[in-house]
Amino acid sequence: MAVLPEPEDVEIDLKPDDYRKDIFHASGPGGQHVNKTASAIRLTHFETGLVVSMQDEKSQHKNLAKAIRVLKTRLYEHKRQQEHEKRAEVRRTLVGSGDRSQRIRTYNFPEKPSHRPPHQPHAVQARSDPARQRAAHHRPTD
Repeated sequence: MAVLPEPEDVEIDLKPDDYRKDIFHASGPGGQHVNKTASAIRLTHFETGLVVSMQDEKSQHKNLAKAIRVLKTRLYEHKRQQEHEKRAEVRRTLVGSGDRSQRIRTYNFPEKPSHRPPHQPHAVQARSDPARQRAAHHRPTD
């Protein structure tokens, strides 16, 4: 047995044009009274195809009110289920499946050999310092 939340009237807008109402004789025990009064109700929602039958009460009006309440509850649950499936689908597309095609891969390519000489910090300092450059040019020769 599933317990469904019963929506308030403002949540589901159900018009008489949205469903077909069938009235028939109730089945089961009840004797002659059941056979001569048409108190059972069957509602069929056109858009979703949901069918609700109600024959709990002796009164057709009470059965109709109950059937409408049950139909609204089922429509509310149907709409909630559709929204949940949409959210799950969006979540699945955002998260992905985690297979190899969706993983981030890093490639470490070997470095190309450089045609430059290795870095020599003392040579850079000698070139940039003008006093050292003058001293290097005016060295006494032995």
